[in-house]
Amino acid sequence: MIRVVLADDEDLIRGALAALLDLEPDISVLAQVGDGRAAVRAVTEHRPDVAVFDLEMPELDGVQAATEVRRVAELPIVLVTRHARPGVLRRALAAGVRGFVPKTTPATRLAAILRDVHGGGRYVDPEIAASALTEGACPLTARELELLRHTVRGGTIAAIADEVHLAQGTVRNYLSAAMAKLSVSTRHEAARRAWEEGWI
Repeated sequence: MIRVVLADDEDLIRGALAALLDLEPDISVLAQVGDGRAAVRAVTEHRPDVAVFDLEMPELDGVQAATEVRRVAELPIVLVTRHARPGVLRRALAAGVRGFVPKTTPATRLAAILRDVHGGGRYVDPEIAASALTEGACPLTARELELLRHTVRGGTIAAIADEVHLAQGTVRNYLSAAMAKLSVSTRHEAARRAWEEGWI
């Protein structure tokens, strides 16, 4: 019997997936939770054979939860997502995730993937893999990327300027240039896009 902990912040999807997986003769859902912190606690408490995490959850996202879990337990983790950028896939694989599948995957196919990763295999959805292999080059300069890294960490313009030894106006100009290149309206959106793409 393959024992599973399931984490997804959407109650309906989580409940439906748990019910469908429980119909499989060799799979049992031990616990289902709604956020990343609860996912780590559930894995620590139940010690499942496989964990299935949604990529986008409150508290900790799927990659962060996987990273935390790998510190306390050695088990295969499968991430499910509505959409995934190449950078997220790279971070997931670096965190030890063994499976990466879209939420459109049928439950019977997911069950087969769980069996495969439980047996030591790895599965990355072909569409996501193709996207990762064909991604475009980063349009941002090294300085723009540096300032977006500081933005991700929550720094104000003044704090970033102090840290990188630039005038506040210069920092604003670099961040504005990055925003224009990425067609977004805030520096936080630009930082998130750069993070999702795996540039920072």
